[in-house]
Amino acid sequence: MARILVATLASKADANVFEVPFETQADLCWYERPHRQQAEGDAQWSFVDFEDDATFKIFRVKYATQADLKTFKVKYPEQAGWRNNAHRFRGQIG
Repeated sequence: MARILVATLASKADANVFEVPFETQADLCWYERPHRQQAEGDAQWSFVDFEDDATFKIFRVKYATQADLKTFKVKYPEQAGWRNNAHRFRGQIG
């Protein structure tokens, strides 16, 4: 389950994340699930409010050059998945 917490400080996050404008620029395309029980794997995310509930913590950065992970939110769960299969965070988010 990918339960994501958006950290307020970069030092508290597992990764710095930048949301790219186009799917082709992303390392990971993700789909948001409304309930945390529905989130599965690295690509289906459910956002949580507490650190104890999170499987992965992200910090959103302003520039792509600051990012450890470039992401793109997709409209359908079938579109979600890794675009960069060799990425170091593959298998660690969910």
